[in-house]
Amino acid sequence: MTTTAVQTPALHSTPSVAFAALLLRDLAVLRKNVVEFIIRSVMQPLLFVFVFTYVFPKIGLGVGGTAGQATFSSLLVPGVVAIACMFQGVQSVALPLVTEFGFTREIEDRVMAPLPIWGVAMEKIVAGGIQGIFAAIVVFPLAAFIPATAVHLDVQWFELLTLLPLTAFCGAALGLVMGTRVDPRRVPLLFGVVVIPMTFLGATYYPWALLHGILWLQIIVLVNPLVYMSEAMRAALTPQLVPHMQVWVIYLALIGFSILLAWIGIRGFRERVLT
Repeated sequence: MTTTAVQTPALHSTPSVAFAALLLRDLAVLRKNVVEFIIRSVMQPLLFVFVFTYVFPKIGLGVGGTAGQATFSSLLVPGVVAIACMFQGVQSVALPLVTEFGFTREIEDRVMAPLPIWGVAMEKIVAGGIQGIFAAIVVFPLAAFIPATAVHLDVQWFELLTLLPLTAFCGAALGLVMGTRVDPRRVPLLFGVVVIPMTFLGATYYPWALLHGILWLQIIVLVNPLVYMSEAMRAALTPQLVPHMQVWVIYLALIGFSILLAWIGIRGFRERVLT
């Protein structure tokens, strides 16, 4: 009597397939919570644009008369784009990690994927970066319809299409650092003691070049990655208004910060998973 062995094809999952599957899963979750995502993405830039470019001019508190108000509105838009991109990247990575490393232990399911631990961490950064790009895009229709004075943008498409993803990736990498290097219970506190100071000292409301009158401050803020994010958007959207950092400096700084923050965040992610 002979026995015929029935062989079933083995299912092979490559790291790239697993990475794509995790990314699609996060995007599917985002789609199910799209209303919450839209509110979270719109609220802050809406308030910035409404208060600084509509309310202030209407009540006579604009900057520098009519011409100055128009210039300030145009200068503010790149800063708001950078803030929205960074905030969304940080929120979409750091805050979910509090839950995943906490009582739900969802992170255990993620690291069981046929993917190195560093690959799981990198997927978190990429997913956060995509959300950051979406949040940045939201600013443009707000800037078109809300300001009381016209906003003049001179879009440099190559710079925009290359610097915006770099800005989003850098913001998401910063979120991974915050979510893995800090006690999860204290992550919300970081927004008050880290993110808010970064925002006000990140050249979002003013060009970095205009800090030359406060030289010590102009030098110190160079450790703030948001400075380069804001200058990147300024170079991509309003290069005609005021001098900005050299574009090659912006590229090098954003690439350097992205690599550094991703490395620190991935190491922290690995340590948290293994412990």
